[in-house]
Formats: sequence, structure tokens, C-alpha cells
Amino acid sequence: MNQFPIFDGHNDTLLSLYYAERGKGRSFFTASDTGHIDLPRAKRGGLGGGFFAVFTPNPSHRTEVVENERGYEIPLPPPISHEFALRTTQAMAANLFRYEAESNGRFKVVRNSEELTSCIEKEIVAAIFHIEGAEAIDTDLDALHVFYQAGLRSLGIVWSRPNAYGEGVPFRYPSSPDIGGGLTAAGKNLVRECNRLGIMIDTSHLTEKGFWDVANKTDAPIVATHSNAHALCNMSRNVTDKQLAAIAESGGVAGINFSVNMLREDGARDNNTPIQEIGRHIEYIAEKFGIDHVAFGSDFDGTNIPSELKDAAGLPKILEDLKGRGFKDSDLLKLTHQNWLRVLSQTWK
Repeated sequence: MNQFPIFDGHNDTLLSLYYAERGKGRSFFTASDTGHIDLPRAKRGGLGGGFFAVFTPNPSHRTEVVENERGYEIPLPPPISHEFALRTTQAMAANLFRYEAESNGRFKVVRNSEELTSCIEKEIVAAIFHIEGAEAIDTDLDALHVFYQAGLRSLGIVWSRPNAYGEGVPFRYPSSPDIGGGLTAAGKNLVRECNRLGIMIDTSHLTEKGFWDVANKTDAPIVATHSNAHALCNMSRNVTDKQLAAIAESGGVAGINFSVNMLREDGARDNNTPIQEIGRHIEYIAEKFGIDHVAFGSDFDGTNIPSELKDAAGLPKILEDLKGRGFKDSDLLKLTHQNWLRVLSQTWK
């Protein structure tokens, strides 16, 4: 049995499998050299499961990086319609459930802590149905209840674009995350209803004002599933020490994103980034805010990661680096899965 099964805070694998041009037609069940996660590579790397994000990209939108004398910015795309997001979310979620049905017991969508713990113990890859950006949810919250019954257990209120619930933070280096407004009245109502149902709220991609709006409204642990330490990388998507302190005080978790430009001190979009940069962020948060409040949040299949890591099969390399930094086995158990299990058990009803 794998001693340190890794439960991961975020991946965009469903997106890559849904759009053939993005995933190059690969299968979830066949090992590939494309992308980061499929079932064989997950098993090889000790990936016990994670938050499988359903994300609706902007149709026909080209991402452009605007360079300046200090760094760069990726301008926000425009909002998308509820109707388009709903259709895409339903289709992508349906694929998630199809993978479960076709997996012969190797992959399971989990809806409570008992199912998640059981999957990790039995080495069944566990998936949490997560929506990244709440455009598919109408402000009457009817869709929220339908998705909850289908298995939704985690929700990112925004991606990095505005919607009916709040504003997303632009991708900007160097920059504070304090860019733009916070939650709308509908966004605050969404937080309350997620608390009532037991849906985990993800603050990643929110502006700093939006983060504090969640922190002031929620009665659950505060979570940033795939955001790093701003003190180590001055990227707008990363969270400040003040935010990390609030996460720790609430009993929450920050999941460390493997995106190279969110790891490096210089913010460079360079895949030749040492794998040790991941450990640097984990070590910083663990030492300053406590080992209970940091975990993995890879953003596999959603970003550029260190070439040395390559994909999910390379996860043991991170564990070796952490051991070299002096993390004990009891620490590694927390970092790899126990911290996520604790937060989810305190959040889900």
C-alpha cells in the first residue's frame, strides 16, 4: 500500500478530456505522454484523488500576455452567459460520472468523508465534483441544489473574470491580489447557501476583497485550493500572509499550485523551474502558519508545471524533496491527504 497517498486540491483534467484539441484526444483510462493526469499515471504517482474541476472557458477567446517594463499581465476575458456555462458544465459533469461508471471500481466520485477515506484506504482514485466559476448557477440558486444532488461538493465562486457573484483577480506580475471589487449581494447569498448545504467554498481566483467577503460570511474553514504564498512570488493570484493567517485561524488549507509563474520569485513562465520551488512554498506556509494548513493543489492539466515533474507520475519527486527538507512521516501524511480530509469532514454535511 502507498504510504503517502496524495489527495490534490485542483486539476483541470475534465477540461482537457472534453476539448479534444486541448487534450489531443487522449483517454482517461490509457497512459499518455500528453497532459498530466490519466488513471495509469495517477496510480504510478500515488495520486489518491483530488478535486476534479468543471470549468467553462470563454468561447473563441485568445489568451494574450501583455509584457511591460516590470513584468506582464494577462487581461481578463469577458463574462460568459449562464446558458452557455450551464450547457458546458452539465456535459463535463456527465463525463465525470461516465468515467466512474466505466472504471470497473478504480475511480469513484465521492460525496462524503466516509467515502473519501474509504477510497484512499482501498487505493481507489477519489474524485470530488468541483465547479470553478459559478456562471452555471442561476442567482435563484436552483441549479446549485440540482448540482448538489448530483454530487457537487466544492465550488469556486469565480475564475479570473467577473460574474454575477463577484470579481476574479487578473493574472498580473508583479502585483498585489487587491485588484477589483468583492462579492456582490448574490455572492454573499451563495456563500450562505453553500454553508447550509455543506459545499466547500474555494477562494482561489477571487480578488482580495472577495476573499475577505468570504472570510467574513462563511462558517466553514477558509480554503484556497490552488494558490501559493505571495511573499515568495509577487503574483496577483497568490495569497498574502494576512490571508494565509486567516486561513490558518479558520482551520483551513492552502493547496500549493505547481504553476511555474506562481512558484518562482521572478514570476517567469519558464518550465525549466526546479521542482524544489514547490517545496519552498510548502515549507514557508508550514513553518509560518502551521503544518495543518498547507497541502497540494497542483492545477494539473490547467497550467505549465516544472518539466522535471512532467505529470502526476512524478509526484514522488516532491515527496523526496520534502523529506530532504526535514519533514517527518507524520508531516507528510498531513501534507499529502490528512489536511484535506480534516477540512472536508468539517465542511460537508
